[in-house]
Amino acid sequence: MFFSKRCGWSECYNTFMSTKADLTFYRERWKAVEEIERLELRRMSVEKHWQQINTLARFAMENGLNRADDDGEVEVFLRWAKLKGAG
Repeated sequence: MFFSKRCGWSECYNTFMSTKADLTFYRERWKAVEEIERLELRRMSVEKHWQQINTLARFAMENGLNRADDDGEVEVFLRWAKLKGAG
């Protein structure tokens, strides 16, 4: 659990984020986490990426998850990609 002098053990640390400094610190912290994750992904080998993709695909198949009824989700992604490219 997270411990803060202001809120103790049982309360959520987000409860007391009221000042601009608190919010800025929170956002910056998660930006740093995101950057570390990006670096880890860049360092990962192609084989490791494929292994993870295959694991996810196997999990989806074993649990009956499929994209047969995606309601045109792929088309939406393609439209967004086209719009981003035009901007």
